[in-house]
Amino acid sequence: MASLYVGDLHDSVTDGQLYEAFSEFKNLVNVRVCRDSSTGRSLCYGYVNFISSEDAVRAIEVKNHSTLNGKAIRVSWSRRDSDVRRSGAGNVFVKNLNDTIDSTKLEEIFQKFGNILSCKVAVSEDGRSKGFGFVQFETEDSANTAIEELNGSAVGGKEMYVGKFVKKSDRVLPSPDEKYTNLFIKNLGLDISEEHLREKFSEFGKIISLIIAKDENGCSKGFGYVNFENPDDARRAREAMNGSKLGCKILYVARAQKKTEREQILRRLFEERRKARLIKYQGSNVYVKNIDGDVKDHELRELFSRCGKITSAKLMLDEKGVSRGFGFVCFSRPEEANKAVNTFHGYMLGQKTLYVAIAQRKEERQTQLLLKHAQGITGLTGSSAFFPGGYSSLYYPALGDLQVSEQPGLLYQPLSMRHGWMVNGFPNSISPSYQASLVSPTVNFHNTWAILLLH
Repeated sequence: MASLYVGDLHDSVTDGQLYEAFSEFKNLVNVRVCRDSSTGRSLCYGYVNFISSEDAVRAIEVKNHSTLNGKAIRVSWSRRDSDVRRSGAGNVFVKNLNDTIDSTKLEEIFQKFGNILSCKVAVSEDGRSKGFGFVQFETEDSANTAIEELNGSAVGGKEMYVGKFVKKSDRVLPSPDEKYTNLFIKNLGLDISEEHLREKFSEFGKIISLIIAKDENGCSKGFGYVNFENPDDARRAREAMNGSKLGCKILYVARAQKKTEREQILRRLFEERRKARLIKYQGSNVYVKNIDGDVKDHELRELFSRCGKITSAKLMLDEKGVSRGFGFVCFSRPEEANKAVNTFHGYMLGQKTLYVAIAQRKEERQTQLLLKHAQGITGLTGSSAFFPGGYSSLYYPALGDLQVSEQPGLLYQPLSMRHGWMVNGFPNSISPSYQASLVSPTVNFHNTWAILLLH
């Protein structure tokens, strides 16, 4: 089966509409618009599956950049490997595009350099180009060739920038010594006008532009921007005016930053603070689950305060404010947290018995689950592995596919082992379908397990 990814869907597109859009291809099997599991809202992408790859290739050629519900869609091969998608290999960033360049024209410009997996020009809500886009090549060599050939070339009267795509988290922040001309000013008095601000900052040099942000009623929002012609003038203005008094308020003046730069700085600060909290409260945070729905935050705090000083207690709630049945209690010291686990694990609160343990990070939980799973498989494949009747492993599925029930003494087995060839616990004759499964590596037994008592 050949699977295609369909992106940039309008949020109103349904499964039926997507199927109808691709129904001209005879080998169409099914379609799916992906939706949020909790709200049911469209995630604005989906998948289309074909029996033959020939129809899938034709669908990409015909439907890529076509319009569905008034919005151009992207059609490309589905890439299930998330690591490959996120690596950014072969991905090219293009900016300073002419307004007339859309996704189709951008693909025409780049297609001579290699096989293009995806191509997109970013557009606003009204469908107008934002002046930048992305081209995803199949190979890194094609991307490098395109960058060498097209970076700095003129297209539509504008000099185009072409470079490797870099994720926000990997982008290097500007050096403190980097030259700049644009200043951000906040904490402005509402009575400060643009004329007054220009008069004050023009003492440091020639101003190209100056603006105070205003709301819908034309009133000042208390911040603005001043752009100088000379970087040295901007630097002197920042040093002199930051912390100075203008009107009745103290000004904050700094180099103007792009939104992405501010987000990156905030992200790093958040991550540093998060790590500092983890180190500070490691072993002091307690996870509590199986909490009765009637229990409130203050009741949880009051109960656990018997074990020591609590720095925070939080009962997790859903979107409607209803308890999700678990929460966290953070103590000032690890000793107090251990005491809480020993005291309240198994404690009856309301109508339920509490489960209490030291809180773990997601990575730690995943590692423990993997080790536990590996130990379980090792136990099954060892000499102590038991099969009812003591027959050869020929009569049983591969142990790699074996699923053990949480209930002791139970083993999930294929239905074929109960019907047609297992009579009173002894093998009768192997069914043809199960014989085929013994030699076919593609058969998946996970969906055909039934419960068989081991004793």
